[in-house]
Amino acid sequence: MDTNKKRIAVYPGTFDPVTNGHLDLVDRALKLFDRVVIAIGTNPVKESLFTLGERLEMVRETMETNGRVEITSFDGLLVDLAARYGACAILRGLRAVSDFDYELQRALMNRKLSRNIETVFLMTGFRWIYISSTIVKEAARFGGSLEGLVPPLVEERLRKAFR
Repeated sequence: MDTNKKRIAVYPGTFDPVTNGHLDLVDRALKLFDRVVIAIGTNPVKESLFTLGERLEMVRETMETNGRVEITSFDGLLVDLAARYGACAILRGLRAVSDFDYELQRALMNRKLSRNIETVFLMTGFRWIYISSTIVKEAARFGGSLEGLVPPLVEERLRKAFR
């Protein structure tokens, strides 16, 4: 095993918007990997509240102080992006059993497409287990408190979007 080789993980998602749960997962992944590439993608099945540019900007602004994190966007096969970055893993967060079923299917397909990239599942931190971007947007839409769920910058953008 080459001990000089950097362990890089790609953390894909729509991040619409980025939540404290996402940020917690990145912090924990940095204990396992030398570098984490946050890959913001477009999902043709989901209708995003924020544009790709806005999502990139929010993630960059919330992660700007960490030199071991890179933020990019992608369109196409995730395994191709991971290979371009020399990643050994795709990072996915799990909140519940229902997440596992969906994520397992994706992981198996990615494994079929590339035998060189592993999928690593991390359980969401207990304090974030109920948070999803969808739930956060719903709370914001109806004026609910977002305190502690998203970074202040993101809360501000959500409030503005639903004014």
